[in-house]
Amino acid sequence: MGNTLKGNFTGERVLFMEQGAKITDSVFSDGESPLKHSRDIELTNVSFQWKYPLWYSENIRASHCTFYEMGRAGIWYTKNVSLTDCTYIAPKGFRRCENVRLERVHFENAAETLWQCSGVEIISVSAKGDYFGMNSDSVEVDDLSLDGNYCFDGGRDIHVRNSRLMSKDAFWNCSNVTVEGSVISGEYLGWNSKNLTFIDCTIESLQGFCFIENLKLINCRLVNTTLAFEYSTVDAEIRGRVDSVKNPLGGVIRAEEIGELIMEEDKVDTQKTRFILGRAAEESGK
Repeated sequence: MGNTLKGNFTGERVLFMEQGAKITDSVFSDGESPLKHSRDIELTNVSFQWKYPLWYSENIRASHCTFYEMGRAGIWYTKNVSLTDCTYIAPKGFRRCENVRLERVHFENAAETLWQCSGVEIISVSAKGDYFGMNSDSVEVDDLSLDGNYCFDGGRDIHVRNSRLMSKDAFWNCSNVTVEGSVISGEYLGWNSKNLTFIDCTIESLQGFCFIENLKLINCRLVNTTLAFEYSTVDAEIRGRVDSVKNPLGGVIRAEEIGELIMEEDKVDTQKTRFILGRAAEESGK
């Protein structure tokens, strides 16, 4: 790094096109786009209190920083950015960014955050807000606690581990998603998607897993899950009971018990789905 900067910075584009700087113990208190088109910047204990702080930037490392509510739309069109131990209060945090790493970041208002980003790594992150991760691809998640509907809508190539998602309409319109060792609670999980796999998960969902091509459930519990698998092709290994199943298109469903099975011959070819219940299901899943 080159210059070491510290202070209370004000004014629009106050450090426009800054390069190679280490900025510490500082406040950007007003003025839009203070670090627009910057590159090779290290930020430590910095507060951003106004709009668009890091647009079109490259090679940004931030630790112990705070993005306040009016620091909205904060990081857009930026490449190679990492945030560690940061608090992000503003909505619309990241958009059209490449190579994003977030570790121990708290998003107080994650509405419309991480839209259309590519190459995202999320580690020990908590977030609250709707439409988190929309249309993003190549996403690796470990330990995400999310309270917000419609997460990862339109996403591609997503791998989620050890997470807790309280989210209606999670993983809609997605492709190539694997979720492991996680808890998901919300209505209408996974609709209109392709190649979804859930491993060792606990899931609660009204009308979950519908309109999916190539759905796999491996050693999952479906708690309070009703009207599942409608018009989906499925290979499911369910621990315990599923409350109701409706009109899957084909495949195999293994469960200890199905509370209500709805198979309408005028809607689907009932011969294309095989059901293995009770002890036979346990043995087939070994």
